[in-house]
Amino acid sequence: MSPREGSLLVAEPFLSDEHFNHAVISLIDYSPEGSSMGIVMNRTSGYTLGQLVEGFADDVDIPVYFGGPMSRNRMFYIHRLGDLFNGAVEIMPGLWIGGDYNQVLQYVRDGYPSDDLIRFFIGYSGWDAGQLEGEVREHVWAVTNPLSPEQMLRDSDDTYWHKVVRQMGSQYRGWQMQPMFPAAN
Repeated sequence: MSPREGSLLVAEPFLSDEHFNHAVISLIDYSPEGSSMGIVMNRTSGYTLGQLVEGFADDVDIPVYFGGPMSRNRMFYIHRLGDLFNGAVEIMPGLWIGGDYNQVLQYVRDGYPSDDLIRFFIGYSGWDAGQLEGEVREHVWAVTNPLSPEQMLRDSDDTYWHKVVRQMGSQYRGWQMQPMFPAAN
């Protein structure tokens, strides 16, 4: 399968890059002739929204995920809340990115649920023209179809990676047996 907007990039199990070990990336913007952008869906950052957003109490414990090593001073959000937020862009049926920042923050302040509905990220992953295709040819990434919108915003870290690999079929069964950090064994 070739990369396309909406597809998932799944890191091969021996990828040792600290940013992408057992990463699952949602490909948000893709152009074989230009640059491409994705968000690591499963890497927790260790921060919460309350720690990173001015005006929020520290006890607002909604996790913020690490979307990738580029522009780590920018926040992104992927959600299932549709056009509830002005300017949100549908990236696959039932899943949106962005929208009016103040509306999103007000949604959180008002105490509406966020679990499995909205996920916040700092940074993103990016590729120059031809770079992603080369990495796919070199088997750095396997390309697969996205999960359902509900599954896209559920689970994290290694659990998420294993969930996606299981969906990819029996030819990837061997990946399931590899620890997150094989060199540590």
